[in-house]
Amino acid sequence: MNDVALRGVGIGYGSELVVSGLNLEIGSGEWLALIGPNGAGKTTILRAIARLVPYQGEIRIGGLAVTGMTGPELARRVALVMQQPHMPEGMSVSQYVLLGRSPHLSYFGREGRRDHQVVAGILERLALDRLAARPLDHLSGGERQRAAIARALAQQAPVLLVDEPTSSLDVGRQQEVLELIDELRAEQGLTVIAAMHDLTLAGQYADRMALLVGGNLVAMGTPAEVLTEPAIADHYQAQVRVMQMNGSGRAVIPIRAHALRRAGDE
Repeated sequence: MNDVALRGVGIGYGSELVVSGLNLEIGSGEWLALIGPNGAGKTTILRAIARLVPYQGEIRIGGLAVTGMTGPELARRVALVMQQPHMPEGMSVSQYVLLGRSPHLSYFGREGRRDHQVVAGILERLALDRLAARPLDHLSGGERQRAAIARALAQQAPVLLVDEPTSSLDVGRQQEVLELIDELRAEQGLTVIAAMHDLTLAGQYADRMALLVGGNLVAMGTPAEVLTEPAIADHYQAQVRVMQMNGSGRAVIPIRAHALRRAGDE
């Protein structure tokens, strides 16, 4: 079971409450996009699910409380890709991605043939195979982002948490990475929870969206239900047009200020 449940979750840093009374239910194999303006608490929620920050309330994966799991048990269930992951200096791409196999290693910690096969397959699918021997500190921003995603996929965890999966990527790589995640979701029943700034990409790939503002859940539903022009104007203070894409989600298109002025003059 890959379902994720958050009940009454509150997260704070010092005296500041970042997320308050959050209730979410994410079904097995579902893609949930966490959206909202900066400071809404999207990244903090991902970190709480991965047990990287303390929280109040309850978070369960497959019916089991994350607080009752050991580190390796949680890592076998949840993989997290941060927007700016730590990458050890001097380590090669293949060595870094192989770290994702750590939760599956035996007591003696030796990688086996299966581990190397998994890594090789992921490097190929993310077009990183030609960079396998390259040191991480010699990669571009986009290449580093793909390496971070590759490491998470190497964990083969049934729940994938992703913070801005397309940051630093050009449009071709954005599509490539999101399509790969979606393919793995279909093949393996992967549950995906992604914090996404790009509302058009979120509207094309997510099954449902959770709109957060100031740490509070203000809307939950399909892209058609959540991505509306009034909601975006209200919560993002942005003037946009929302268009239905022929069977592939919603597109959010900003309206330039001079176009609004011209329309008003007419």
